[in-house]
Amino acid sequence: MNPLDTITLTGLRANAFHGVFDHERRDGQVFIIDVVAHLDLAAAGRTDDLEQTLHYGVLAEEVVAAVESDPVDLIETVAERVAAVVLAHPAVKLVVVTIHKPNAPITVPFDDVAVTITRAAPATAQTIGFG
Repeated sequence: MNPLDTITLTGLRANAFHGVFDHERRDGQVFIIDVVAHLDLAAAGRTDDLEQTLHYGVLAEEVVAAVESDPVDLIETVAERVAAVVLAHPAVKLVVVTIHKPNAPITVPFDDVAVTITRAAPATAQTIGFG
């Protein structure tokens, strides 16, 4: 398998109501999302054709919509939801998703809390022995 190229979205912001505490579900908070989509960009580079790549503007809107929908307890669940949205694009072979919760209810000083997951499209997962 040839090495894959990447499209990276860093620092997407979504206002959502995820968390295990009542005040998180009631008041909401900002979540920050980073997505690294792994795909082959050679055809897009050769043809200059948007159809040969992943439209990152559309993807950004889809990711934010996924984060802002249906409150859940865990950011791990949100990360899985985002990974599924990205992998729904046939060109994407692998995705790395990080969900940051900078206002997490922690009683000690901190800069960030984040969960990072890596997921592969089914065909890719079999090819690389992933999953």
